[in-house]
Amino acid sequence: MTEDQSKRHRYAARLNAFKAALPPNRCDTPHLLAAAAGVGKLHAADLNFPDQVSVSNEAEVRAALQANDLQLNGIAMRYYGEAAFAIGAFTNPDPSVRRRAIDRTREAMDLGARLGAGQVTLWMGQDGFDYPFQMDYARAWDDTISAMAEVADHNREMDVAIEYKPNDPRAFSLMPDVGTTLLAVRELDRPNVGVTLDFAHVLYADEMPACAVLLVARNSRLLGVHLNDGYGRRDDGLMVGTVHPVATVEFFLELDRIGYDGVIYFDTFPDHSGLDPVEEVRTNIRMAERFRAVAGVLRGNRDLAEAVARQDAALSQRIVARALYGE
Repeated sequence: MTEDQSKRHRYAARLNAFKAALPPNRCDTPHLLAAAAGVGKLHAADLNFPDQVSVSNEAEVRAALQANDLQLNGIAMRYYGEAAFAIGAFTNPDPSVRRRAIDRTREAMDLGARLGAGQVTLWMGQDGFDYPFQMDYARAWDDTISAMAEVADHNREMDVAIEYKPNDPRAFSLMPDVGTTLLAVRELDRPNVGVTLDFAHVLYADEMPACAVLLVARNSRLLGVHLNDGYGRRDDGLMVGTVHPVATVEFFLELDRIGYDGVIYFDTFPDHSGLDPVEEVRTNIRMAERFRAVAGVLRGNRDLAEAVARQDAALSQRIVARALYGE
């Protein structure tokens, strides 16, 4: 990474989206990394464990990262590959299955550390419930906190980011929103535990993205940002700012205020709409750069600050629209 690149946010993109641009026999992780690097302006990568990176392909992934000038930002845990995890990883009622989930996470942390990753992300989509009288809520919560504490203590030099989501695949997630997730972080009380915010997840948790940033920064650490957009009813994974441009500007403004300097990961789904994944990521980058520039202009706008202080939304919207769309 050049010195100029290090002075701005690094970008990463969802690697599985690039499968649509590759022949079926070339969809392994090294080829996906090469496809991502071909976009331009992508300088980081997040890899899913164990389906995209594991001990079995560690050497090949290391070589591909170096060859494509990509830094491994983090490892994202995926537990869905084993049928036993369908009713929970950390919340599984079988102690032996919970142990496999914990050990798998510790293995991923060790692998990530060897490859230079700074964090592991826990999206516990299978840790939830579908029916009343299906889950012992107290035991599931205690088991989850205990497992996350063990994971965090495994390597205090590596951050552990909790990514919340209201549901999917379970009808109710154990950690569905920012408040519940921050409660877990408080109970964990580990300096290397924090939160990853996914813009679309925040929307369909009925939250305002900028407010979620503020709450995380006040009560924990913002360790990751997944940027996308959606209609607030599901995890749409749409291109940046295509539905909520003003909220995206406010999101960037709040990221700037808290001093977030981590990776911006485009968690978008061009494959769901038959889009060219390379061009889709290039659009994400252009949109993100535009919204970040607008946020930078608005940060020093005294009229906007005064309008917000008075809760004068009529004036604040005119000021933001002028900066975003012009006169």
